[in-house]
Amino acid sequence: MKPPVQFPPEIGTEGPRADAEGLPLRVNERPHRVAPGATLFQLRDRLKPDADVVILNGFPLAEDRPLAAGDEVVLIRRGEVPSPEELESLMVARHGPGVHARVKAARVGIAGCGGLGSAVAIALARTGVGHLLLVDFDVVEPSNLNRQQFFIDQIGLPKVDALRDNLLRMNPYVRTETRNLRLTARNIPETFAGCHVIAECFDDPTMKRDLTVAVRRDLPTIPLVTVSGIAGYGPADSIRVRRIFRNVWLVGDTETAAAPGRGLLAPRVAVAAGQQANVVLRLLLGEEGEGSGRRESDPVEEG
Repeated sequence: MKPPVQFPPEIGTEGPRADAEGLPLRVNERPHRVAPGATLFQLRDRLKPDADVVILNGFPLAEDRPLAAGDEVVLIRRGEVPSPEELESLMVARHGPGVHARVKAARVGIAGCGGLGSAVAIALARTGVGHLLLVDFDVVEPSNLNRQQFFIDQIGLPKVDALRDNLLRMNPYVRTETRNLRLTARNIPETFAGCHVIAECFDDPTMKRDLTVAVRRDLPTIPLVTVSGIAGYGPADSIRVRRIFRNVWLVGDTETAAAPGRGLLAPRVAVAAGQQANVVLRLLLGEEGEGSGRRESDPVEEG
């Protein structure tokens, strides 16, 4: 007969107790059990009494409350540099239950690493998406810096390399794969095979069209999130999300393409990138179902 599993001393009880009936929960991403009736602050006082940030299920609390089975608790002391083993769990403390495990297992392709792609990649890296495939053929140049997530000392570097370096400074637990190449109808399928979602982040209308056609034809089971109509400084609330084909979502107003007198500016690009990253996240979490307002007639290219 196997010996019983030994749990740590339960919170809210006198002394050690091996009780498989205690409430299971997670503290800083590690499994714990507490006695029924134990509270959040009792748990803090026992495990990390100097913690001045107490997060329960993704929300910081300043008042005590009873714990329940399945709760996720994060205890943080401000200013304390965590160990590498703890860092990842503390970085995702505000995600809420169940999010991190699902996004960490995902692989997302970023087609184009300019204004949209660099911002989408940063949002997904901070969310903890486990594997990002960065694809672009271009280098960082000065006119990019008005809206793209690069720095002056990165001018001249391949965008995929510069973005990879920036992402790893933000979240060293994200696996980044780079492809410094120009995408074509021929290489799109092999490049993005194995991704759970693809984000189209080009400026060029022809490349937008070619990617959309190739994904619909050759990768029909992979969702594609594309963008059209984000130039200028029009109202941010005109940048909307539509599902236009079975596996294609469109972000933008579909009208305001970049043109002489209407440039690409950081605020509207950031709004679109945020919407795009949020659709990717919702797809990874299973929140974008079949009934998403599909409109076959909506355009998928700029202009």
